[in-house]
Amino acid sequence: MADSPPPSPSGKGSKKSPERVGVTGLRRWLLDLDARLNAALFALWVFLRAKWDGYSAFMDRFHVNGVRRLAVEGLSEAATLGACASVLALALAIPAFNETSDEDWLKKSELAVTFLDRYGNKIGERGIKHNDSVPLEEMPDHLIKAVLATEDRRFYEHFGIDIAGTLRALTTNVRAGGVVQGGSSITQQLAKNLFLSNERTIERKVKEAFLAIWLESRLKKNEILKLYLDRAYLGGGAYGVDAAAQYYFAKSAREVNLAEAAMLAGLFKAPARYAPHVNLPAARARASIVLDNLVEASFMTEGQVFGARRNPARAVDRREEQTPNYYLDYAFREVQQIAARLPATVFDRVFLVRTAFDPAIQKTADEAIESSLRQFGRDYNAGQAAIVVMEANGALRAMVGGRDYGESQFNRATDALRQPGSAFKPFVYATAFMNGMTASTIVQDAPICLGNWCPQNYSRSYYGSMPISQALTLSLNTPAVRVAGVVGRQKIVDTARKMGLTTELRISAPLPLGAAEVTVFDMTQAFATFAANGKRVRGHAAIEIRSLTGELLWRDGTDLARAEQILPVSVINEMNPILVNVVENGTARRAILNGVISGGKTGTTNAYRDAWFIGLTGNFVAAVWYGNDDYQPLRRMTGGSLPAMTWHKVMTVAHQGVTIVPLPGVKRDAPKRDTSNVASSPDTLSRTRNSTLPPRAVEQLLKLERALRDARSSAGIPAINDNRAAN
Repeated sequence: MADSPPPSPSGKGSKKSPERVGVTGLRRWLLDLDARLNAALFALWVFLRAKWDGYSAFMDRFHVNGVRRLAVEGLSEAATLGACASVLALALAIPAFNETSDEDWLKKSELAVTFLDRYGNKIGERGIKHNDSVPLEEMPDHLIKAVLATEDRRFYEHFGIDIAGTLRALTTNVRAGGVVQGGSSITQQLAKNLFLSNERTIERKVKEAFLAIWLESRLKKNEILKLYLDRAYLGGGAYGVDAAAQYYFAKSAREVNLAEAAMLAGLFKAPARYAPHVNLPAARARASIVLDNLVEASFMTEGQVFGARRNPARAVDRREEQTPNYYLDYAFREVQQIAARLPATVFDRVFLVRTAFDPAIQKTADEAIESSLRQFGRDYNAGQAAIVVMEANGALRAMVGGRDYGESQFNRATDALRQPGSAFKPFVYATAFMNGMTASTIVQDAPICLGNWCPQNYSRSYYGSMPISQALTLSLNTPAVRVAGVVGRQKIVDTARKMGLTTELRISAPLPLGAAEVTVFDMTQAFATFAANGKRVRGHAAIEIRSLTGELLWRDGTDLARAEQILPVSVINEMNPILVNVVENGTARRAILNGVISGGKTGTTNAYRDAWFIGLTGNFVAAVWYGNDDYQPLRRMTGGSLPAMTWHKVMTVAHQGVTIVPLPGVKRDAPKRDTSNVASSPDTLSRTRNSTLPPRAVEQLLKLERALRDARSSAGIPAINDNRAAN
């Protein structure tokens, strides 16, 4: 028993304090709250248990055992997975259906552009120009059957996705160990042509599948087939079977025979590979496969295709057509960017574009590349080349992106990233001139090491103290590295970017010697800054864009007088005389032009993988590159050899019939090219740009010509006025 509180002195109990009364009341309130909560929870438990027992009793009515239970469980799981799959499919379908948000989706396409040269003559087309003038019912039956037998035999049976065909293609590809057969239906291919790109990704394939089902729900089968035949790209700039028939056979699609129809049907897979004007044997081999497909699909008998096998199609010979395809590819990309900025009210997708293209310069550039590679390619182990020619204001006159567009559409002038070597040094010295140095500033040509990297000169020797002008003229390496260390590599990168280099320029020790990746196009527009007296130059092909009705939609607003001043005029006055000296007394003497002051810079990379010459006059700037796509080393080719010789050939033609503009910063007359000993000169072939003879044969012919002249002179016969040697 607990002890009682001690009695008060008076013997009577004392009153409880207010504090004790408050504590006791709180305890009683909490006990009451606890009791109420317990009662409520118990009542809820009883209620829920009663409901559960009722639910269990109700569900017992549906209880099954054995095989029936297995079936029910399977259906239940299928319903669950189906619901999840539906949600996932809806999530994946939303991006695909966003492609169809345009109410005008059936007319949606790339731009259709007709390009004109600077004189207003048509030079080519790019984009899709819709031509649905031949109804499906007027197309030959054998043409439609050839396409269906090759591209989608079950076209009229599936719902947009040919599951059986896809499984068959997967099986065939697994057995072959690679992709030898496609599984896309015609509807899927049309969906890709209308809405998607050619990128090979899972996302694109998912979109393609959903869009194919969507197309099947909106269009009839014949409408889908007609759109496919009209919109597919079949090579040669032709979209649709009618345009392809006109281009390859000079006739309408209504008139093609079975052999021609088989060749057209074979183009859907890979037009660049099977186009008859590019590779006729491959086109005929592919046509033979199409004929096999016709028989295999039971669309025709072997007897019906026998005549087509014996008499294969003969395509129009278009090998002599000189279409500037590399130029047009670049110009089309440029027009696409401009069109995206035009107001929607004038964006009708069909444009007439006048460019700065010069057919004479382009032809000379093409011939110079081909003749140089044919004569010297094996000796130098060179397989490819590229040229870009611009006016001093950036107007693109000509472009060669490779030796053969039919063989490779990759544009080495705009897309290939190559190291410029010593051609990068003008950016180094231009930066130095903006930071207090001058052409007469003394620099040291002596051994130098930055960590483990110790650059050397091409000659493996050193010249000691010299002015910057001499160091750049001789293209010495160690002075450029020393100057870069003084002005800072970040400043050099900033200067190069302002002048027009757009690719990534990583700051590294060998950066001053061109250890960065650039494009031929960027190097051309960057060097154009020197020809434009320090103004920012933007390389461009388009001059004006008009609608088919002649309405002017856009015009190039290039004005060098108002362009941003990238390099101070004082820097141009220091730099351009040095670049001229590089041509006249340095590493690029083979680029000297008669009567025209020209400057430039050569470039040769490590292991001779790249050889450059970028040259300029007051009128034009041009960059020439030689190399190999697989980066195989050249055989000791320097920028002062074949690149400088090629530049000379092209620029000689470019300056004919034009008013010569003085090169900024250079105030003197141009030197005359020395032709007194042309037979033994290393640039003999630059005087015979159309020649395909070996160098020794040309040299012997020139010797014979001099001997005949001497004989005529000895005999007193007047000399014949023949200027061919000067060309």
